[in-house]
Amino acid sequence: MFTKVDGPVRLADRVASMLADEIESGRLTTGDKLPTEVELVKQLGVSRTVIREAVSRLSNAGLVEARQGRGVFVLPRRTRPLDLEADTTDTKAKVLQIVEVRRAMEGEAAELAATRATAADHARMRQALAAIDAAVAAGGDGADEDLAFHRSIAESTGNAVLVSTVRYLGEVSRGGIRVTRANEARRGDFFDAVREEHHAILAAIEQGNAKAARTAARRHLKHAAARLQKAGPEFWNTAQDLGVELDAAE
Repeated sequence: MFTKVDGPVRLADRVASMLADEIESGRLTTGDKLPTEVELVKQLGVSRTVIREAVSRLSNAGLVEARQGRGVFVLPRRTRPLDLEADTTDTKAKVLQIVEVRRAMEGEAAELAATRATAADHARMRQALAAIDAAVAAGGDGADEDLAFHRSIAESTGNAVLVSTVRYLGEVSRGGIRVTRANEARRGDFFDAVREEHHAILAAIEQGNAKAARTAARRHLKHAAARLQKAGPEFWNTAQDLGVELDAAE
């Protein structure tokens, strides 16, 4: 079904793109089951790590769904996620546009969370912040954990539409968030500032101060944009490749 994939970099991206093409072309349709992990390893000539990462990206994009004990199945088509390489807008402009959208959405979510979040919600937010620190300490970029923190805020509002919107925004903007996190990881002062901003959002929510929570969330995204503006050409020239795992022997 597939041909072997070779090349030193971006293998997970290339495998994900190949599988997405099968779905977009209609060769794999809604309800079809993807070949097993073992079959894909044999057909494509890459490691299981690459296959898992590629399938994870398809799942995050809403193209497939893993069903426990049954396999991975193609989902009905929906709006495709933003692609940092798919259109003519340069990477920097797209990432900054993502930050603008997040500022509007997450400011509102934080404001509502301050008036609705329970003690259990507060605990989940604190766990999410701890997970960011743990991911970074382990050498990761913390992008998924960062998304989980902001998602936990939305979930505490009890607004199902807001939760779905924030989740979808996270899916389509994952690449941009990963670029943002990579930029912040370049400098200790950036990383410390992000951590302080996250904790300021949580503190305002825990205090039940809706205005302060909204302000803290919007300030966080405003500062994120400012930090991105400080990144030089060398960073932006390689931004499309950030956060992509290479093939690894198991």
